[in-house]
Amino acid sequence: MSERSFHRSIGVFSGTAINMTQMCGIGPFITIPLMVATMGGPQAIVGWVVGALLAMADGLVWAELGAAMPGSGGTYVYLRRAFQERSGKLMPFLFIWTMLLAIPLLMSTGIIGMVEYLQFFFPGMGWWTSHLVGVAATALVTWLLYRRIESVRVITIALWVIMLVSIIGVAAAGFSHFDAGLAFDFPPDAFGPRFFVGLGGGLIIGVYDYLGYNTTAYIGDELRDPGRTMPRTIIISITAMMVVYLLLNISVLGVAPWREIATSKSVASLVVERSWGHAAAAVMTALIIITALASVFTGLLGGSRVPFEAARDKVFLSTFGKLHAKDGFPHVALLTMGAITAIGTFFDLTEVINMLLTAIILVQSIAQVAALIVLRRREPGLHRPYRQWLYPVPCIIALVGWVYVYVSASALSLMLSGAWIVAGLVVFALWARVNGAWPFAPIEIQPTAAREH
Repeated sequence: MSERSFHRSIGVFSGTAINMTQMCGIGPFITIPLMVATMGGPQAIVGWVVGALLAMADGLVWAELGAAMPGSGGTYVYLRRAFQERSGKLMPFLFIWTMLLAIPLLMSTGIIGMVEYLQFFFPGMGWWTSHLVGVAATALVTWLLYRRIESVRVITIALWVIMLVSIIGVAAAGFSHFDAGLAFDFPPDAFGPRFFVGLGGGLIIGVYDYLGYNTTAYIGDELRDPGRTMPRTIIISITAMMVVYLLLNISVLGVAPWREIATSKSVASLVVERSWGHAAAAVMTALIIITALASVFTGLLGGSRVPFEAARDKVFLSTFGKLHAKDGFPHVALLTMGAITAIGTFFDLTEVINMLLTAIILVQSIAQVAALIVLRRREPGLHRPYRQWLYPVPCIIALVGWVYVYVSASALSLMLSGAWIVAGLVVFALWARVNGAWPFAPIEIQPTAAREH
């Protein structure tokens, strides 16, 4: 029996809401212009659909692994169980190392989006001013988190409500003054060779907007009947968000020419202002700015606990397992992630999204597909309340999709994320040497959690 037992109170409805809150945030309000520009017109809607298909295939990987091992930790738990007999603590270490970069980069996109929407109120902001505001906002959030925080339930509920109001408001504004001629103004070569060139970039943006469909896998200890609840929350949340993104995208395109949408820095403000006037746009912009800050707050709060828990399990650098002497929170992880978030705000939004995805594809997405296959073969008797539909088809689709996204990423993101992973291998070797772990000592097999029946 585990020393720590969570109350299993989260069902399908609340779990789906948790996933959808993490999936949305400020994402669509900053990526619709990117998607339209990348795809070259209203055919951008295809990017959302293809992104949903990849997310669904990958979600079925998460569903089987999470239902079979419904503990807290998600990927960390799955990789440890699948690969520790061959490579000891390497895979969970690399995963945590990657999250040390990926989580702050995800937070950087929220800060970048917030600064873009601030320009609705301060249109004269230059390059230096914008980036100084971004760094100041990151510092403010880090400072607010630099204390004991027992619960963020109020903030989470507020974020959920503001997000819904923002999405419904923008979509309603768009459809209230909808022009089908604008929404479906496809260029002559919309589905020509350029379409397939842009699809890779569009898929990167689309997948970024669906990130979060796996949130319930990280709180498996708190799900009611996880074998049933987890797969349903993943499948329902991806399907629901695809509908939301399609409606939002179409409503936006029906208000202004797609070429204007493609260059907009605050597309939601543009749509509401064209439809309902400047005052309504100001209110909506303020809500989106609040959403961005709140999402960064909750993201860094939860993210800072990831390397802390791994360090306490002795599979990551012990420095990150230290708590603040007075208030008892993981201050080393928080400050490290806050600093990386601030650095990320100096990059272009598209580049940050590219780096974020290339960082997690190898060590999380592709590794999890491999973990599912390994466990199917090595542990056929593992209790699996949910078995992946049409196995191994979703695994193959997910694998091909992730490889396609990876090779479609920018050269800079591939170089930087690759350098980060190589650095992780070097740090692991040094850490293993100091701690007498594999490959400098026999493999230490950690006991797996009790199976759920």
